[in-house]
Amino acid sequence: MTAPPSPGTTAPPSPRPVEPPWALLAELTHGCPLRCVYCSNPTELVGRRRELSGAEWCDVMREAADIGVVQTHLSGGEPLLRRDLVEIVRGADAAGIHTQLVTSGVGLHEGRLDALVGAGLRSVQLSVQHADPGVAQLIAGARAFTAKERAARLVRSAGLPLGLNAVLHRANLDALDGLVELGLDWGADRIELANTQFYGWALRNRDALLPGREQVARARERVERWRERLAGRMELVWVAPDYVDGIAKPCMGGWGAVSLTVAPDGTVLPCPASAELLGRGAPNVKEHRLSWIWQESDAFNRYRGQAWMRDPCRSCELRTVDFGGCRCQAYALTGDATRTDPACHLSPDHAEVRALVDSAGGRATDFAYRAYPKT
Repeated sequence: MTAPPSPGTTAPPSPRPVEPPWALLAELTHGCPLRCVYCSNPTELVGRRRELSGAEWCDVMREAADIGVVQTHLSGGEPLLRRDLVEIVRGADAAGIHTQLVTSGVGLHEGRLDALVGAGLRSVQLSVQHADPGVAQLIAGARAFTAKERAARLVRSAGLPLGLNAVLHRANLDALDGLVELGLDWGADRIELANTQFYGWALRNRDALLPGREQVARARERVERWRERLAGRMELVWVAPDYVDGIAKPCMGGWGAVSLTVAPDGTVLPCPASAELLGRGAPNVKEHRLSWIWQESDAFNRYRGQAWMRDPCRSCELRTVDFGGCRCQAYALTGDATRTDPACHLSPDHAEVRALVDSAGGRATDFAYRAYPKT
C-alpha cells in the first residue's frame, strides 16, 4: 500500500528515463550512545528487533550497485553498535561501492578499525558537538569527547581520510573558531559546518537551537576568514541556515534525483527526513527491489520534475536550481508538501519562518534529549 498524495494533488508521472542514483545513505541502526538534541532521525526511532540483518544489508548493497550507486555513507544512530558492521562493509566493497563510516567515534578501537579497513572501509566522518568537552556533553547528552579524540587519532594512524561534521546552532555557533581549531589539531582533511536542519529531534528542540540573525552573521564572517587562511590546506564546508537566509536549499539535487536512504528496518526514502512525510506509503526492501523503488514507486516519483509545483515555484526561474526547496520542510511547517518551502523568501508562508527567527532567544539548554526505544 502507498500513501495518497497530499490533499488536492495527484502524483504526476515521473519523466522517463529516471537518472540512476549515485549515493546511498545506509542507516544501519537508530541505536546510539549519544542523545544529541539536534539529531535529524525521526522521533519514532526503529528498535533493534526491526533492523535488517547483515545479510539483508549485503543484498541492499548489491542491488544499490546494480542501479548505479557508487558511494555509501554507513550511518545511524551509531553504526559501530552493529556487531556485523565488518560484514556489511565487506558486502558493500564487494559490490564496488565506496564506503564511508559516519560515526560518533564511541566504540572505535584499533582492532575494530583494522578489521573495517581490511573489509574495505575507505574513509571516516566523525561528529563533533563543541570544542569544549563540557559543552559537548551538554549538547550530546553523553560524555564522549575523549572517545572522539581517540577515534580521530586512530583514523589518521590508519591512513584514512578524516572528515569532521559539526552541526551548528545557538549553543555552539559562537564557538566556531574552536571547532575549526579542533579539526586542525585532530588532523581532519575536511570540516563540514552544517547549520541545523529542523527535522526529527532537531524540530522538537527548535526553540532552544534556533539562532538569531546576528549570531549567524558573526559565524559566517568567521568561516570566510578561516577559508582564506586555510585555502589549499583543508576543505571547509558551510551548510547555509535556510531559516535565516530566506533562500530555499536545493533538496539533495531534487526529490529522488541523486540519492536514496535506507532506514534500519529497510524502509527506502528519497531523503532521511522524509519518513514522516511518506508515513506508511514508503516502500521497503523486504517487499520490493531497489530498482522498482527507484524507478516506479509513488514515493520516489511524487515530487520528481516540476509537474507537482504550484506558484510561485512553477514560474520561478530558480525552479531548476532549488527544485522548489525542501518537501519535508514544507510538510513539517505547513502540513502540505506541495507548498513552496517556507524558508524561501518568496513563499506565501515565509512570514512564519521570519517570525521564528526574529523571536529566537529561548535558552540553549532547554533540551529534549533523543530517546531510543528499549525494544
